Amino acid sequence: MKEEMQAHWQREQAAWKARQQAELAKLRGAQRHLYLNVGAYLAISVIEFYLAVIGHSQTLRADAFNNLSGIISSVLLLIGIYIARDIHDDDLMGQPLPEDYSHSGQRLQLTRFHYETVFTMITGIVMIAIAASVIYGGIKSLMHPGDQEIPQPITLLGAGVATVIMLGVWWLNRRAGRKLKNAALTAAAQDSLSDAVTSLGTMIAIGGALAFQLTWLDGVASLLVGIFILTAGIKIFRESSLNLADYFDPQVEDQFRQAAAGFPSVKYVADLKAHYNGNVVTVDLVIAVDPHMEVKDSYRLGEEIEAAMRREFGVVDTNVMAVPAE
Repeated sequence: MKEEMQAHWQREQAAWKARQQAELAKLRGAQRHLYLNVGAYLAISVIEFYLAVIGHSQTLRADAFNNLSGIISSVLLLIGIYIARDIHDDDLMGQPLPEDYSHSGQRLQLTRFHYETVFTMITGIVMIAIAASVIYGGIKSLMHPGDQEIPQPITLLGAGVATVIMLGVWWLNRRAGRKLKNAALTAAAQDSLSDAVTSLGTMIAIGGALAFQLTWLDGVASLLVGIFILTAGIKIFRESSLNLADYFDPQVEDQFRQAAAGFPSVKYVADLKAHYNGNVVTVDLVIAVDPHMEVKDSYRLGEEIEAAMRREFGVVDTNVMAVPAE
């Protein structure tokens, strides 16, 4: 039995290291895309802000600030990914670790994966703050109609260029996010899609103001841009905060429960709780078995369940505890 346990431990370590390297490879891919985001957002923000100043467009200025939030968001996500990838560090953000953490590479790495979610949530907060600033500017502009003026035609070009670039960035982020199953890229894709839509709305608003000589349309469009940013920021904040609060979709947990209950030796599933660790999922499972089942048999049953959860659902680690059925 001792040899069997040793062999099992070695298999577990090998499986974990393989999964860890796969997740780290995904994070490296996400990093490359986020660097592209920073470059695109920086170029667009500078161009739009300059054209907004010389072209007297409140909406284009709001869109420039919106794209500035994209730079901040991408940098925050890069920081979160950097911490998650730092497998050679023996502490967390400079804080010493308990003894059991420092001797458990898997537990430590799962903890690091949470930082990606933390910085994703901060991204949502930044977007909400910038949205509040843009909405305030739009309302202030509408309350002082005498200060408003028709934007210059050059601002239409800036909004059009921004729309095309942001649609390209959104498509790349969306494709990579689905391929890598990465929360940071998914958040970046949502952010870049909202930026593309706001840039498109900016272009339409400027075009309308130029075509019909409507001074108030620029302020209204600025207000709508702020509301759109606010909605996207709240969505990102909500999803990431739920993950950090250890919320897990009950329907998915029910699928896990049915898979475990499908083993003939399992009388019923006494308890199950799934957890997000960044993008990876772990499960704590309590199963009820025959009270007379031998320890080695319950151990093998737990191994079979863990293998099935990894194979069917991609669960990185399943902790199975067997209790006697009543």
